[in-house]
Amino acid sequence: MSGRAMNKKTDEKPFRVFMVVGEESGDQLGARLMRALKERHTHVEFSGTAGPGMQAEGMESIFPLSDIAVMGLSAVLGRLPTIIRRVHQAVDAAVAANPDVLVIIDSPDFTHAVAKRVRKAAPHIPIVDYVSPSVWAWRPGRARRMAAYVDHLLGILPFEPEVHKRLGGPPCSYVGHPRIDELRPAREEREKERKEPPVLLVLPGSRSSEVGRLLLPFRKTVERLAKSVPDLEILLPTVPHLEERVRADVADWSVPVTVVTGESEKFAAFRRARAALAAFGTVTLELAIAAVPIAVCYKLDWFYRRLKQIHRFFPIVKTSSMVLPNIILGRNVMPEFLDEEVCPDRLIPLLSDLLADTPARAEQVTAFEEIEARMLLDNGEEPSERAARIVSDVAGR
Repeated sequence: MSGRAMNKKTDEKPFRVFMVVGEESGDQLGARLMRALKERHTHVEFSGTAGPGMQAEGMESIFPLSDIAVMGLSAVLGRLPTIIRRVHQAVDAAVAANPDVLVIIDSPDFTHAVAKRVRKAAPHIPIVDYVSPSVWAWRPGRARRMAAYVDHLLGILPFEPEVHKRLGGPPCSYVGHPRIDELRPAREEREKERKEPPVLLVLPGSRSSEVGRLLLPFRKTVERLAKSVPDLEILLPTVPHLEERVRADVADWSVPVTVVTGESEKFAAFRRARAALAAFGTVTLELAIAAVPIAVCYKLDWFYRRLKQIHRFFPIVKTSSMVLPNIILGRNVMPEFLDEEVCPDRLIPLLSDLLADTPARAEQVTAFEEIEARMLLDNGEEPSERAARIVSDVAGR
């Protein structure tokens, strides 16, 4: 029997949870956490910001996530007045709701702006942060500053509790990655689905700004690659709010592209894929858990290009890789390509190797087994179940 069913609480009063998310990935985490909290408590009331997943669990969003789901300084600047207005709206709503706990999820530029203001306006409200900012790679001083307004941090990467302890961050518990059970089908079944014809996943990102920078070089790469792999099948998973834009962009590619949306279609594509051409981000870890070999790409916006140029004078990145599977392993197994390196001449040789039975492919597949072993929880809990337990404890419920 599930631990959640055995440990369900009989509450005398509603457990009121205010949740703040800023984009699709946070919405998915939030929906799972909502389900786990509802299974743990007899009466839970949710309010805050929500995407489709959380809305399906019964929560009404105080504003559309599309107002704030942007990435890159230039994109943020273009929508800054709206983002600032939404920060204050979320703060006002959280303080007015006076919840038992405030849970902020991912999107630190937005959610932490809310949390800091709520802590100042209503210091009695406990605050839990679900998903650590990448302090292990970028601006490590944030960890110590977070301790002033975050009471507990739920890490989804196994090394994060030790990192926050070392950097003076808030108490942190590893709760497991939410994708680990969904993306771990039996290895034999997975490989059976990856026979001929070879399937390549193309993942240009979940934000409009990312897609705008990566889709053209991805197109050039795929069209040239298909000439040497004539039966190559291309699957492009995307998020619902970008589906129309992506379908229009790939309509005139010389290679047929099948665009899929939704979690079930995405995971089905992962099971079939022989290799992936992917944007930097959490999807790289999802691919690693699903044992799909990866070429990882990123093109910086204009501001971060300038920072990159002065990096040798002002070091702001504290790790040798920004790819999550590489950081978990402690070595760079998944090749990453940045800016001008995102081009057919650099990508095609690697993708050709990953689509075939080569040492390059075998090295990644072996590394994926190591990642999976490091990320499994040791007591059989599901990630959302452990997260719900800690949120309840922090709230005193």
